[in-house]
Amino acid sequence: MTLPPARLFAGNGPQLEAMSRPSSAGAGGGGLGAGKASGGKHGVSGGSAAAAAAAAAAAAAAAAAAGVGSVAGSGSAPPSSAVSLSSTGLPGQSPELTALFECPVCFDYVLPPILQCQAGHLVCNQCRQKLSCCPTCRGPLTPSIRNLAMEKVASTLPFPCKYSSAGCLLTLHHSEKPDHEEVCEFRPYTCPCPGATCKWHGSLEAVMPHLMHAHKSITTLQGEDIVFLATDINLPGAVDWVMMQSCFSHHFMLVLEKQEKYEGHQQFFAVVLLIGTRKQAENFAYRLELNGNRRRLTWEATPRSIHDGVAASIMNSDCLVFDTSIAHLFADNGNLGINVTISMC
Repeated sequence: MTLPPARLFAGNGPQLEAMSRPSSAGAGGGGLGAGKASGGKHGVSGGSAAAAAAAAAAAAAAAAAAGVGSVAGSGSAPPSSAVSLSSTGLPGQSPELTALFECPVCFDYVLPPILQCQAGHLVCNQCRQKLSCCPTCRGPLTPSIRNLAMEKVASTLPFPCKYSSAGCLLTLHHSEKPDHEEVCEFRPYTCPCPGATCKWHGSLEAVMPHLMHAHKSITTLQGEDIVFLATDINLPGAVDWVMMQSCFSHHFMLVLEKQEKYEGHQQFFAVVLLIGTRKQAENFAYRLELNGNRRRLTWEATPRSIHDGVAASIMNSDCLVFDTSIAHLFADNGNLGINVTISMC
């Protein structure tokens, strides 16, 4: 990938274009990607859902009677850890049984609490909230009817991660599945730029081409030591300053946010994110330094992956934090220079 010519900021050098927005600052969170792509579309049609539920319950009871182990253990107690096996590789489990839980709308799994229409058809809770009638029989979805038999069966089954088609091999108890998918390394990456205006998501390899094409105002500098110059820090409201740093054959995103995290108290948050995975981020360290007027303020840390995003760093205070009075001690005519150093661990 060809990067723009290297430009090192120093002193009162070229100013970095500030990206301001009038509303409160935020960061692109980990949005969920497409639904599960593995397996066939085994939607239950007509009036067979009730029979399928009974068959599923009978199959689970038979498996329990035969002493077949399950990931969930006995009853509905969640397991202590996920299982790194595909569902078809577990003894005693039929792929057709897991397929009974596929939502006929999104083909993800219908997980407890499981609700059915009056005819016995199932749909996942996320899709159910968007529907006015049953997608299978067009009957009413209200009043809500809970299917306890299918919930008991679901508690005995491991379900594959929704990103199995991207390479995730984990199968999990239904209670652990949502939390895992929020942090799964195979989850599609969202645009790492602060703010909620860009809805792009894609593979890790596509992040930098997206930034260079869709966010051309972001300057990219090369080198292990640079100066990040944020201009006009006195702009009212929430403001973001963003730039890229390229070194050690990787790209790092530098973000300075001004926002009102606590009412009536504006603060600045400076953080470095790696355009890479969490495991790759562990190989680096960064140092941010404010230096001037015989004062020095330094922050050293391990960069976070863009999979975590800026919001997670700010929420956990895992970044350089300072208020407006501190910023004014180091600013020069409303411009704030932050020395940024990237190193390998």
